[in-house]
Amino acid sequence: MSGEDFTALDAEMRDLLRFAAQRSMLPRFRALADNEIEMKGADDPVTVVDREVEAFLTEGLQKLAPGVAVVGEEAVAADESMLERLNSSCWIIDPLDGTANFTEGKEPFGIIVALADAGEAVAGWLYDPNSDRLCHARRGEGAFLNGERISARTTGNEPPVAAISRIFLTDEQRAMVDARLADHYSLVDIPRCAAEQYPRLALGENDVSSFKRTLPWDHAAGVLWLNEAGGKAARLDGSAYRVDERDRPGLVGASSPAIWDAFVERAVAQ
Repeated sequence: MSGEDFTALDAEMRDLLRFAAQRSMLPRFRALADNEIEMKGADDPVTVVDREVEAFLTEGLQKLAPGVAVVGEEAVAADESMLERLNSSCWIIDPLDGTANFTEGKEPFGIIVALADAGEAVAGWLYDPNSDRLCHARRGEGAFLNGERISARTTGNEPPVAAISRIFLTDEQRAMVDARLADHYSLVDIPRCAAEQYPRLALGENDVSSFKRTLPWDHAAGVLWLNEAGGKAARLDGSAYRVDERDRPGLVGASSPAIWDAFVERAVAQ
């Protein structure tokens, strides 16, 4: 896809994401009925908004690129065989990233869409409907914030700011954070929303963050955007994140390669 094609796609994507948020998401923020919330698993809610936005985006993306498969978070929850589509050219949708926040009437929350080919993200969009902020990236062409090219910047703090969630960690992993990392970083909580966490890593709010769960709808767009901005997001062993790798834990994002290197060296030290 050429630069001109991507420019046109970015404009169409902003309109699509904005309309989805204004039609289904924002009117129900702090207005969900109890029967509009279900639990897919422990600490994993899903709402009528997730399903409505995914259906709308699926239809819209199929019109933008006929023949390209769509992999939506909720579609996969209903039919895991949909994951096989990640091996080909496909759209990847997180229709309501930060659902737990949304159900509690809290920000942040957003929409994430990625375009992938042969297991790698080639474009991505992270949309914050509350501020109308769109972070978007194209592989090899840079990262953008509301259409303006950006470069990742650190917080400038010493020690660096590390956003680490303990929610999905084992007791052993929590002990590792305390023993190896706590003395070297200013530890802060995560926003429970990848559409917000990745921007924080490039826009001077956080320096580094680790992720245990690495589902493609949460991370494909953000990893691409952060790397294109000049930060670094990669597996703990330094290998690139791929959307078609399943059940492989461990992902770290940082505002600079140097901060990534120092964090991972401490995290994996024997």
